Amino acid sequence: MTINTATEKVIQSPWFSGVPSSETQRFLALTKLVQLKKGDRFIEAGETPKIFGFVTKGLFRFLYTDQEGKEYTKVFMPEHSFVSAYSAMVLNQASYFSIEALEDSEVLTISYASWLRLKESHPCWNELLIKVLEKAFIMKEAREREFLFLDAESRYQIFLERFPNLEHRLKQHMIASYLGIAPESLSRVRKKEQS
Repeated sequence: MTINTATEKVIQSPWFSGVPSSETQRFLALTKLVQLKKGDRFIEAGETPKIFGFVTKGLFRFLYTDQEGKEYTKVFMPEHSFVSAYSAMVLNQASYFSIEALEDSEVLTISYASWLRLKESHPCWNELLIKVLEKAFIMKEAREREFLFLDAESRYQIFLERFPNLEHRLKQHMIASYLGIAPESLSRVRKKEQS
């Protein structure tokens, strides 16, 4: 993908619909196109993030890893998503989770310092940030409710609705991790769905 194609993806994204074109151009001038191979980490747990990005191509997952190396998938982020350990960046502290490329991917990155300057220069950036944070908060609240009240089958159905056409791009153990179940349990859920 060229920088021009990546630029087009930003301009066409609903996230930037309320941003004046002159401000979008300012944003793009501050970004850098970064290519990641499948398995690369955009952010590694334990590092203090200084950048965030907008996914123009590919797929990512946010994951926690425990002391024994077991992985817990927090969320999947396909094209047109922002990827960031935002609270760690704001607090200037180490991220508790990693962000892993699940496919060869491309991200337009911007440094947090540049973002802060941009945000102070025009109210449209605070409006965009509020939209992004609201969506993240709504998703977090929904995930908590699902884990408290719903069984694995219901959570699987919600996953399919929340991430249409994503299932074929993911390994079974990653979907199971996102659902909070073992891969064998996911196989049983899928078989039950097909019968």
